[in-house]
Amino acid sequence: MNWVQMAAAAVTGVFALHGAPGPAGPADGPRPVAAHSQTRAVPVAPDQRDADVRLSETRPFSLLGVTWDDPRARLTGTAEFRTRSAVSGQWSGWSALDADDGPGDASARRGGTSAVWAGPSDGAEVRIVADPDATAVLPAGLRLDLIDPGQGAPGTPVPPAAGSPAEPADGGTGTLGAVRPAITSRAGWGADESISPAAPQYLPGGKVKAVVVHHTAGSNAYACADAPAVVRGIYAYHVQQLGWRDIGYNFLVDKCGTLYEGRKGGVDRPVLGAHAYGFNTETSGIAVLGTYTTAAPGEAVTSAVARLAAWKLGQYGVSPTGTTTLTAGADGTNYFGKAWTLGTRISLPTIHGHRDGYNTQCPGDALYAELTRIRTLAAQATAG
Repeated sequence: MNWVQMAAAAVTGVFALHGAPGPAGPADGPRPVAAHSQTRAVPVAPDQRDADVRLSETRPFSLLGVTWDDPRARLTGTAEFRTRSAVSGQWSGWSALDADDGPGDASARRGGTSAVWAGPSDGAEVRIVADPDATAVLPAGLRLDLIDPGQGAPGTPVPPAAGSPAEPADGGTGTLGAVRPAITSRAGWGADESISPAAPQYLPGGKVKAVVVHHTAGSNAYACADAPAVVRGIYAYHVQQLGWRDIGYNFLVDKCGTLYEGRKGGVDRPVLGAHAYGFNTETSGIAVLGTYTTAAPGEAVTSAVARLAAWKLGQYGVSPTGTTTLTAGADGTNYFGKAWTLGTRISLPTIHGHRDGYNTQCPGDALYAELTRIRTLAAQATAG
């Protein structure tokens, strides 16, 4: 018996379950939906350079990620997964897990990859290999986390008064007041507020100076009707698996262009998110559900991101085609190799990609290439 077989044999079949039914919502409105998780240790080789686990039978799940003990540690290497469809019984091909998301909230209990949507599944396998050119070993306490986001009827986007720009937000001037787009509320996507009781936090300067565009690095094959479940899964993963105070993104967008309220605190207020390490205190984060490394986002996505960015920046008199100066809240390096130290003042476009402020591929090459067009569309929305 090799080390993988011995380690796998030592792991019991007991899963850790999290999540309890939230309080019932109004009888005529959307109700909170409780998510449930299963966790399983991922055995690591004696040299701490590779790890894998295969789960041939699991309780139903639709979203997964790999986590580890130290929330400040990074997984330097590759992590891949495949799942077995609960519908067809067939195993998928291997797909990558993005391990470059950043530390998240200060409250984080664990580090982790991005959470990826796999669809209804009942089996999973992961394999993780350290970077051959790196001296670091794999992080301690590797664990596979499987999320069932629960079943619930999604709500509908909540529109503002027709044709009216939003009122200026706290600290905002409203001089570039684009019309607020329709946004599905947290209640609308079934957020179980009982799992994140902490009060919202707000930007210390009271002003959103830039919008950071992300992708969630999950599957693009989800049905748009399932997007609320994808959002619930990410929410549960961030809060219950990683220990964040709430979902990290301020807003999310599905591939059909529907917008979702992310972190609580009010869509029209400068809510502090956990999406752009070192630059959370001056920005708002918009995440597109899916992976856009090679797949180009559709017009519905670019239009939705542009309209939302135009409105959010317009609350503070910020031009969507301009640049802004942000102060680094931590030492950092971006995807292009530019490095800085804590307190450095950095000039960035007011609509930029996650990779501009952190060493990650996010939001993917294809979505990053659309940012110029998104800025143009946002300017048109502001002018309109």
